[in-house]
Amino acid sequence: MELSEISRSLADMVSRVAPSVVTIFAVVPRLDAFLQLRPVEGVGSGFVVGEDGLLVTNFHVVGGASRIRILFPDGEAGWARVVAADPYRDLALLRSERRGLRPLKLGDSDRLRVGDLVFAVGSPLGMPGPTVTMGVVSATGRSIVGEKVFLEDLIQTDAAINPGNSGGPLVNAEGEAVGVTTAVIPYAQGIGFAIPINTVKRFITMVERYGKPLRAWIGIYVAQITPHVSSAYNLPVKEGLIVVRVVPGTPAHSAGIKQGDIIVSVNNLKVSKPRDLRRAVEDSIDKGDVTLEILRKEKRHTVKVPIMVEGLY
Repeated sequence: MELSEISRSLADMVSRVAPSVVTIFAVVPRLDAFLQLRPVEGVGSGFVVGEDGLLVTNFHVVGGASRIRILFPDGEAGWARVVAADPYRDLALLRSERRGLRPLKLGDSDRLRVGDLVFAVGSPLGMPGPTVTMGVVSATGRSIVGEKVFLEDLIQTDAAINPGNSGGPLVNAEGEAVGVTTAVIPYAQGIGFAIPINTVKRFITMVERYGKPLRAWIGIYVAQITPHVSSAYNLPVKEGLIVVRVVPGTPAHSAGIKQGDIIVSVNNLKVSKPRDLRRAVEDSIDKGDVTLEILRKEKRHTVKVPIMVEGLY
């Protein structure tokens, strides 16, 4: 395929995606220098995931908002309300007054590979558009740990992401959403992050099933074991999850899970990435517990751990 044909193909893809991407203006009351509450309008992006006006964006775009205004690509504007929000995933679902919008096709983020071509679509600095930037998948499985947020299994990309892009889709060359842009490292160049679209799918499914998002966890933080990590730390396995922190007072702590334990399976299914554990825990909400097979000092143990479930907005 000639370069001109590739360019036309990508331009056609963007033209199909653009009608599903919106600009979000959220008014949030904030204290000023005189400790008076003043309305401050922030801007972000979002995209359509349902013909009934359902939109997805980041929690940090609309969290605490008293009013949410949506600007559509055709220039029309309308209001929206928060249907569900999860600060731990940094995701929110909105319901727009407008109906009949074309949902963006959702891809499979588990199939992403380093080097895949991706496009960040959104409204940087609130500029109508939307605006499109191009890059590649730089890495997968990244984590961001902050004071009030722990985001894991993120997609890293060098596609330019600017203020206002948050909540917009990261799409592949086929025009499928594979992520939700969420953060950028301001002191570095070409380092931005997106929440995998499969995390969004699970978020939506959970809301449909339980009426609201749930935070299900057992009280541990884990890291992936790779052959390199195994060799560097002389571990007995080359695949699995190592417990890096056990939160006091949680079910994992009560069950005797210790820092340094190696989790090789959950509910008799092998685990190799943190998302495997998270998905197993979420899939076992109704059951109420998970069974971990762990290695401790090269001895195998089976431990049943209750699940903590917290209802979110």
